[in-house]
Amino acid sequence: MSDAGYEGSLGYLYGLEKFGSVFGLDNISRLLGSIDDPHRSFRSIHIAGTNGKGSVATMISCILKEAGYRVGKYTSPHLVSFTERITVNEEEITEEDVALLTGHIRDRAERRCPDGFYTFFDFTTAMAFEYFRRKKVDIAVIETGLGGRLDSTNVIEPVVSVITNVAFDHVKELGGTLTKIAGEKAGIIKKGIPVITGARCRAREVIERTAGDNESAAYALGRDFSFRKSGRGHMSYRGLKRTIKDVAVNLNGDHQLSNAAIALCAIDVLLEFGYDIAEDRVRSALSSVTWQGRLEMVRENPLIIFDGAHNASGVRALRHFIRMNYGDRRKVMVFGVMRDKEYRKMLKSLNDCIDFTILTQPRTERALSAAVMKNFARNSIVTTDTRSALARARQIAGDEDLILVTGSFYTIGEAKQAVNEVF
Repeated sequence: MSDAGYEGSLGYLYGLEKFGSVFGLDNISRLLGSIDDPHRSFRSIHIAGTNGKGSVATMISCILKEAGYRVGKYTSPHLVSFTERITVNEEEITEEDVALLTGHIRDRAERRCPDGFYTFFDFTTAMAFEYFRRKKVDIAVIETGLGGRLDSTNVIEPVVSVITNVAFDHVKELGGTLTKIAGEKAGIIKKGIPVITGARCRAREVIERTAGDNESAAYALGRDFSFRKSGRGHMSYRGLKRTIKDVAVNLNGDHQLSNAAIALCAIDVLLEFGYDIAEDRVRSALSSVTWQGRLEMVRENPLIIFDGAHNASGVRALRHFIRMNYGDRRKVMVFGVMRDKEYRKMLKSLNDCIDFTILTQPRTERALSAAVMKNFARNSIVTTDTRSALARARQIAGDEDLILVTGSFYTIGEAKQAVNEVF
């Protein structure tokens, strides 16, 4: 490659964003073909859904790692560093390997098809698959980027597919109804491959119908497997093969108990493929699992929580957590969101549990202007960047108050970089 080193590689990768999102599998198939189809060298689990994909992927990865397997994981977006996207046994890819793989794939692709083009997500997906092949993973947990049917990751043939839930998000790309969105996500279902879902009502019907058309077993939360909350951060799980009582889950929010049940059902299915995953390994993994930017408690006095709720469904889960656990605290919110999100619904849902809102916009072309949101947020002021918003929050909040940063993973990522400078 012409530019040496990690920064040069990132420059090339982010330069591919000029192609935007190109849905379909032709480009990624051609790119993977140029490096001898690395995705065919390992088993995989494929995860789609509106919310909870990353949490479920991380839970599955941690359980399999704890059971002694070598586990790849591919998620998006990252919060601070590109290397967060690709891990083996929860350890991030090194900057050196990013540079080496970028050069290798770029060279092979340009020699094979000099006139071809690839999106940022095409290329990073190919990088993850090649990295997993080189690291000789036993299994990889792969999260879709957007939708499912036409997502670049949908070239894999997994041992199990997971669709966490279906809610309104990315309606321009996926469709304006839950039925259409569910149909796009159900596109990851492969013939004869079991699928696990937390979707409900019409969305679940679409998923089950697609599974039936593919002669694939479908396991639904609340019917084939279930959980019962047994305390804050604890649940009992009833699965396909076993029941596990009083499991501790080290991620905040009742919605993470639902995500844990989905992850455990995926583990149940893996047992049928001969994987050896004992109950004590499950307990150990879930009791220590961590995942950045998901109801993450960053500091105390004042308490600072980062949560990447970026759609109306995610905000409802966030609102429930805040009201259940911090109803007696004064709450200051830093909020920045992308233009394509339902920001009015998101702010309306949070208004009655937030005392003061600081509106901001992260440094990306996709960000919504903070001024546009002014009339929809309670007791709000407008700032120009995330660091300024945090500084203003520090001025307003007392030691006993709560500062909540939310609205977008971009906002969370910038806040993580700035928080130690401001507080």
